[in-house]
Amino acid sequence: MELPAVALASLFAALLSFFTGFGLGTLLLPVFALFMPVPEAVALTALVHVANSFLKLGLTARHVEWRIVWVFGVPAVFAALAGAWLLLRVSGAEPLFTYTFAGRTFAVTPVKLLVGVLLAVFALAEASPAQRRVTFAPRWLAIGGAMSGFFGGLSGMQGALRSAFLVRAGLSKESFVATGAALACLVDLSRLGVYAPVLREASLNRPALGVALVAAASGAIAGSLLLTKIPLAVVERLVAGFLFAAAIALMTGAI
Repeated sequence: MELPAVALASLFAALLSFFTGFGLGTLLLPVFALFMPVPEAVALTALVHVANSFLKLGLTARHVEWRIVWVFGVPAVFAALAGAWLLLRVSGAEPLFTYTFAGRTFAVTPVKLLVGVLLAVFALAEASPAQRRVTFAPRWLAIGGAMSGFFGGLSGMQGALRSAFLVRAGLSKESFVATGAALACLVDLSRLGVYAPVLREASLNRPALGVALVAAASGAIAGSLLLTKIPLAVVERLVAGFLFAAAIALMTGAI
């Protein structure tokens, strides 16, 4: 079940994230976390995310607003380094507590709890129509970049915050998609440098990585062909429900 699950999650998440600017990392991380330790899952998700971001940028590059990339992206890169460093620091900590249920022992570690809480926050924000309407004025772009980068480095979940800030930047739909892809590339490259020790030491699941890369690329290409045709409201509700279930599973040690 591992490879089909990874393929379906990657395809769906990449298709969704093409339109919204977020969703790939937040959907793919819980799937990888089912089959490997959370820090390794975050690093593997980052590899898929950066490859998908560059493909998405290649499909839309002529629409990038480079002024926004500079103002938003520089603080995002430095904050992503801090977030990725913090992830590696907390990942080696002992479990906060363990418990037994139905004959199985579950361990709740700091990194699982932290990533689970972040997943829950993003899931609740995406599920709330009122929160989806919350945006920020352009003068807050640098702060938005720092917030987005930090959470991107810490958990891989940067896109929702980035989209909330960019939507008020006066961009067309095409520029919104392209500029978000350019910013995602910057953050992904910076955090991959911090994740390098995890990638070197871990026995990464290369078949799962290969399947995820191919499926995510297929989703991005499909998204570029369907940019104006797919309604997002129902999909966003399904994503929010999936994320919240994954958050509960992480916070309880189930995965």
